[in-house]
Amino acid sequence: MSCLITMSQKELHRLEVIQKIRDRRLSIIQAAELLELSRSQVHRLLQAYDRFGEAGLVSKKRSRPSNRRHSEDFRNAALDLIRERYLDFGPTLAREKLIELHQISVAKETLRQWMTEAGIWISRRERKKRVFQPRGRRDCLGEFVQINGSHHWWFENRGPKCALLVYIDDATGKLLHLHFAGSENTFDYLHATKAYLQQWGKPLAFYSDKHGVFRATHASWRRSPSILCHPHHQHRQSKRSMPRTSSDSAATSTSPCNLICGSIVRLWSLPGLVQVRMNINRRRNNCY
Repeated sequence: MSCLITMSQKELHRLEVIQKIRDRRLSIIQAAELLELSRSQVHRLLQAYDRFGEAGLVSKKRSRPSNRRHSEDFRNAALDLIRERYLDFGPTLAREKLIELHQISVAKETLRQWMTEAGIWISRRERKKRVFQPRGRRDCLGEFVQINGSHHWWFENRGPKCALLVYIDDATGKLLHLHFAGSENTFDYLHATKAYLQQWGKPLAFYSDKHGVFRATHASWRRSPSILCHPHHQHRQSKRSMPRTSSDSAATSTSPCNLICGSIVRLWSLPGLVQVRMNINRRRNNCY
């Protein structure tokens, strides 16, 4: 009756050497040098192989509990303390508290394994990733406009690298306005916004990324709110804790218009397509 034998790479190497000895292709001394064992150890391996076959070379400790393992009472005592006092602690901090306050010493990785098996700790790989609900598109054209800039060699090697300021309608995804600028700066954004307003009128809100043009980046304001707008949102933060930028002030000074700073994801899935098509069309129409 055949059976499946599990062997490590080291044991497979020993089996190969022992078979060569039995085939008289190696001597005991040569085998001892290859296996880095003494001659007596090689003789013991030969005896085990002659008696049990390949299974005689497999370690007898495999699948057996370690002689150095902690007792079940010790394990349960440590886990009971963690459940009672340190349920929200990670393995590293829980181990420190067990040693410091309870004189219970256990290896960090051993404690991590115990907590995982007991369902107290979930490894990062097994944790569920946060799922963010995608924001739905607005209903009307011009209601909500995404603005951003893309730095690229728009003129290829025929001109300097510059930024393309883009205004995209959130409801339809239509490119409403494009403006070339040397960089993303307040002056060029105000010029581009003025041209957009003259052509399309005022939207309910502009949606931008957290670029320094739209959001204060000074160290004292790093924890400032991401919505930088006018009196409609002032009940959330006091005026003292509400940093303002030139673009934000301009957006709310005359005819109020919200300037919301967030993460632009949908907008710049477009730049590759825009860059390729624009450069190809310029070359065909000799626009350089």
